[in-house]
Parts: sequence; structure tokens; C-alpha cells
Amino acid sequence: MNCLKLFSERIMSRDPDRQTAEIQIRIAIMNRFSALGRAEIKAVR
Repeated sequence: MNCLKLFSERIMSRDPDRQTAEIQIRIAIMNRFSALGRAEIKAVR
């Protein structure tokens, strides 16, 4: 739940390079959560 709370917070960095890094980290975390929640589809024979 703590990670989800971080997504709603404002970007804390003032430097544009650090803002970019901060956004990329948030996107990586969201992608990981999506991958964990996605069902794996396998063919049944």
C-alpha cells in the first residue's frame, strides 16, 4: 500500500534530470505490479 501512496504524491525533485529518473522509477514499479497481477495464459490440449 505504501508504494501505491507514492504514485499520488507530487514529484519531489526540482532538477529536471532527477524528475525524469523519479518518473521512470514510478513507471517501473507500476509495470512490475501489473506483471505480478497478470494471469499467464497457456494452451490446453
